[in-house]
Amino acid sequence: MSVRHCVAVDLGASSGRVMLATYNREKRSLALKEIHRFANCLRQVDGSDCWDVDALESEIRHGLQKVCDEHVRPDSIGIDTWGVDFVLIDENGERVGLPVSYRDARTEGVMSQAIASLGRENIYRRSGIQFLPFNTLYQLRALSQQQPALIKRVAHALLIPDYFCFRLTGALNWEYTNATTTQLVNINTDNWDDTLLNWAGIPPGWFGAPTHPGNVIGQWICREGHRIPVVSVATHDTASAVIAAPLADADAAYLSSGTWSLMGFESKTPYIDDNALAANITNEGGAEGRYRVLKNIMGLWLLQRIVREQAITDLPDLIARTRQIPACRFVINPNDDRFINPDDMSLEIRRACRESGQPEPQNDAELARCIFDSLALLYAKVLDELSALRARPFNRLHIVGGGCQNQLLNQLCADACGIPVLAGPVEASTLGNIGCQLMALDEIPDVDAFRRVVEESHILTPFTPQPESDIARYVAQYQPQRLTREICA
Repeated sequence: MSVRHCVAVDLGASSGRVMLATYNREKRSLALKEIHRFANCLRQVDGSDCWDVDALESEIRHGLQKVCDEHVRPDSIGIDTWGVDFVLIDENGERVGLPVSYRDARTEGVMSQAIASLGRENIYRRSGIQFLPFNTLYQLRALSQQQPALIKRVAHALLIPDYFCFRLTGALNWEYTNATTTQLVNINTDNWDDTLLNWAGIPPGWFGAPTHPGNVIGQWICREGHRIPVVSVATHDTASAVIAAPLADADAAYLSSGTWSLMGFESKTPYIDDNALAANITNEGGAEGRYRVLKNIMGLWLLQRIVREQAITDLPDLIARTRQIPACRFVINPNDDRFINPDDMSLEIRRACRESGQPEPQNDAELARCIFDSLALLYAKVLDELSALRARPFNRLHIVGGGCQNQLLNQLCADACGIPVLAGPVEASTLGNIGCQLMALDEIPDVDAFRRVVEESHILTPFTPQPESDIARYVAQYQPQRLTREICA
């Protein structure tokens, strides 16, 4: 069979889509078609910020059926989503409790409890995962402390993509790349860490052994009765995005740009030494036994909130107006916990500027300029940390994902980091999802071969660093290693 049709369900924190991919082996071509797109919004339930998983499941099923009704009978289906969040089910497979979001305030102060009880170094040596206040480890601890009666009713905890695969197939699965985001998987055994689970107050039986991406876990039956294989892809969307990032060699870094920005590099071995711990670097699981050595950066979540609060309907116009504002008049630390889910992002950014003795952004364009400059400066800082960690500089940066469409931010990134940037592909997480399916179908041998297909099928846009730009001079003035103290204080 020279042509394969695969369906990727790609869920982000603000939207989801069902995409149909057509792969022609003879032509080595890969084409995507959007079949169904839908919103994904947090909603308040009993005082908690929750995901509407019932609505998401309905949209997923609608999109899959639409593929079968209007297009083709696909060869396989895969699902990827964000990390750390989970759904609880009982022994009958029915949902228990609420599907609470990582942006909910229930984990406030819990990470500090973990560090005080277990020790920061001990947790890091076990998991290799960076300390973020919303990691699953802290969510589960909060759950066991706040709702002990609920714990007795639970048979399993399924991460979000595994939950939707379960709903489609009835099969339980715990996919490795997403499992590692929980800070509960032991980096030496690739299995759940009993010490961390015990501290969280969670029975080990909630979780099955993590499985690596690329295996068929079950079948979805469409309305016509056709059975379509469901593949456990690299279910963490960043893991899928990295699979599709056309990294040319070991000196290429990646930046998966979307609601979150995740900057890192691939490695066959994890980095869990004192320098990695001090820089709060994470070692998430990747395909083919590779590690995603990276750091989470708050990303375009800040802009998404501003767009909503300021009722902006023309994003290109906003970016054009932002270009006219001088660089680095307002700078914040995008990774400050205050920006995880404030009541009013615009107000929070203004407060942060005022508290650090800077002028306050007065309008939407100034707020956007503050966000873009601050992200670019933090990109430079993180790239410097990653370079120091491996004792070798990077020669290029690949920006993938929806954020790579922002040409202003791409150029600011190139200028601040001082290396060439290649932007694209936009639908990286979808493509990586498809890549895993094609490998499971034995159409493509490995990740490197798939990256060559991506590069041949997509146009990459180059951005050359401009050392005389305002933001490049700003970085030169402070030096990347001082950005945290001087700029992001």
